[in-house]
Amino acid sequence: MSLSYNRIIVKIGSNVLAQENGMPDVARMRQLVDQVATLKKQGKEVIVVSSGAVASGRSLISIPEKTDAVSSRQLLAAIGQVKLINTYAELFQQHALLCAQVLVTKGDFRDRGHYLNMQNCFRVLLQNNVIPIVNENDVISVTELMFTDNDELAGLIASMLDADALIILSNVNGIYNGDPKNPKSVIIPEIDATFSGFSSFVSAQRSHFGRGGMITKCHMAQKVAQLGIVVHIANGKTPNVLLKLVDEKVVNTRFNPTKATSGKKKWVAHSGMYAKGVVQVNNGAKAALVATSKAISLLPVGVIHISGDFKKGDIVKLVDEQEKPFGVGIAQYGADKAQERLGQKNQKPLVHYDYLFLNPDLN
Repeated sequence: MSLSYNRIIVKIGSNVLAQENGMPDVARMRQLVDQVATLKKQGKEVIVVSSGAVASGRSLISIPEKTDAVSSRQLLAAIGQVKLINTYAELFQQHALLCAQVLVTKGDFRDRGHYLNMQNCFRVLLQNNVIPIVNENDVISVTELMFTDNDELAGLIASMLDADALIILSNVNGIYNGDPKNPKSVIIPEIDATFSGFSSFVSAQRSHFGRGGMITKCHMAQKVAQLGIVVHIANGKTPNVLLKLVDEKVVNTRFNPTKATSGKKKWVAHSGMYAKGVVQVNNGAKAALVATSKAISLLPVGVIHISGDFKKGDIVKLVDEQEKPFGVGIAQYGADKAQERLGQKNQKPLVHYDYLFLNPDLN
């Protein structure tokens, strides 16, 4: 029985698209494009989030050893992105399919207006049967402007487009309950969206060619699952992995989703990086907020400290008494009024539940 996914985000990692020597694996790209084309013929919408620009650039130019890391990455990405998208275009053309390049930075998600403009771009591409090929714009994305990795970007795109599923293709079969190199470790087939404690068995080590590690994949996958989207982590080097996954015939780890949330809450969930202020709440308020039994808003009576000069409509980050972040939301009024109402009963919510995203493992 096939999984009934209509809109799928496929994230292809650097380790899937690069050979051992760091050069691009065109044969692997061709296999994956063939699978995406098959999914398209089945009537599914597919958005590809693809790494590989730096690897493609590495195949075209040699960089002097004295070049610093940032400049090297910018040079390789600028040159390589052209080759990467041209390769995709040629491969999809063999299936009579058009693809489009969409380069983004973290800043493109900074406010609701930019977010909706980008969302509209994706929708018009999909309406015209075009396959978006998304990548971070490494030419201008450096230091604080960079995503953790393309997993984070894929999660943002999945949330933005209300995808049915996000499929992360890595160089392992899924999430193991221990070190993947240990023969006693086994794949965890399903993980609940409310599960926490990945660090107890998942390594924080980064991948060979990519920037992120499996622990970042887990946290991102959990966040997306909490927004109502299924997430799969599978091995992109497995033959026909996408088709087998949709037919439930391949080993992978599935993050089970909770009920779907509104479009605005999905944006809020990923907007903590743009917070204009920090709201510290007491332990009782935190316990009430994160309780799964009922939905409640953050009231001033549970707030013990306000920092930052935020205004109504700005994003604020929620932290507990130990200053550990556990949520983000949209302020219903500015920092001045919030300061006046600090700890008071019978006041309007500072953050309404409809615009509040909570995650105890939030970073």
